Amino acid sequence: MYAIETQGLTKDYGRGKGIFDVTLQVPQGEAFGFLGPNGAGKTTTIRHLLGFIRPQKGRCGILGKNCFDEAAEIQRHLGYLPGELAFLDGMTGKALLDFLAQMKNLKDKRHMTELIDRFELDPSGPIKKMSKGMKQKLGLVAALMARPSVLILDEPTSGFDPLMQNRFVELILEEKERGTTVFMSSHMFEEVARTCDRTAILRDGKIAAIEDMASLKNKRSRHYVVTLDTPQRAAALRLENFEITSREGARVVIPVQNDVQNLLRQLSALPVQDLDIRTPTLEEIFLCYYGGDRT
Repeated sequence: MYAIETQGLTKDYGRGKGIFDVTLQVPQGEAFGFLGPNGAGKTTTIRHLLGFIRPQKGRCGILGKNCFDEAAEIQRHLGYLPGELAFLDGMTGKALLDFLAQMKNLKDKRHMTELIDRFELDPSGPIKKMSKGMKQKLGLVAALMARPSVLILDEPTSGFDPLMQNRFVELILEEKERGTTVFMSSHMFEEVARTCDRTAILRDGKIAAIEDMASLKNKRSRHYVVTLDTPQRAAALRLENFEITSREGARVVIPVQNDVQNLLRQLSALPVQDLDIRTPTLEEIFLCYYGGDRT
């Protein structure tokens, strides 16, 4: 049984808006990324998983249960952090967490306290006076405090500084070790690379690809930035079995995947003044699915 599964999930809002034939399976204990630009259909897909929307076509399920018909049962095992937080501003953070703990029938609040300490959250103040980052921390504590078996996170580190982003990554890795299934929509590509096993790439409401993160990272070619002694020599440079993708003054850029020794052998006969290596980001790789060039 998959922890999360969709088959042919479709919601057509007209004029090309919506999601179309979205099919994916997330095994229990996997961290699964869900990437795409604004308007690609990420939030619509998540709303189906939460049981907020009935599919026009297809189906979706969590832990073997229908997301729309059995939403109440699914909620017992689900932690959710929305992309746009909407809290009751008249409450304090502590009052909200206590209220949610009561709703979840959470008797032991030790994990809630651990999360509050971990993210340096002060829940005593009124929510309406909290910064975006503090509200994000509050939402994350609310989603995780009952130790759900399935986590759905929509842009989870929005408003976080680099320190809190690192703490979030550490937490997700711990949750994976515990066997939690994580479904994470994010625009932070390196964050997905550090936490997720696979990722779906959504374009115009359709799945463009589902990639294994380890193999995707291995596909990244390194760009060797070579500076020669003169611009004229750089302009005339030709290398056997290598393409030069750009030239600027005395500097050329050469993408290389595996044959590094061959490149270095050819460069050894040239007046190389400097050599730098740049690894393309996952963001640059993903651009190929949105109309850019493949790196």
